[in-house]
Amino acid sequence: MMLPIDPTQIDPDDIGEAQTTLEMDHEDAVEHVREVFTAAGFGIPVEFSPSEMLNEKVDADRDPYYVLGACNPAVADRVLDATDNRLGALMPCNVVVWEEAPGRQRVYHVSIMRLARLVGMAPDDDVMADIVADTGEMVDEAFENL
Repeated sequence: MMLPIDPTQIDPDDIGEAQTTLEMDHEDAVEHVREVFTAAGFGIPVEFSPSEMLNEKVDADRDPYYVLGACNPAVADRVLDATDNRLGALMPCNVVVWEEAPGRQRVYHVSIMRLARLVGMAPDDDVMADIVADTGEMVDEAFENL
């Protein structure tokens, strides 16, 4: 099967990629990211550690890796309407924190709103453009405060 888009041609801005590095231990970084995203208007209804699960289930020996599922309920409600409920399959918006080295954590996010438009799950219209802009401003605020 051929991909509908060429991944090598996607600019990080096209997918709302945001990332930074924090100089702190993993648990402190996860707590800091949680606090900053909450202050920017997100709730964190889902969070889990894939590394803990994989280390336990398949003896993966993975370094700390944590997923924070960030969600703004008002935006989530709007995007479900704008996408005939399909974008719920990608919710919540994930922010991941992984340990690059002891005391050094990478924080990474991509916009599910932008990805959904690229793959045709969301319309490329003014309603969706407003949702992308609103969530982009919230994520930008959070990353500025990390």
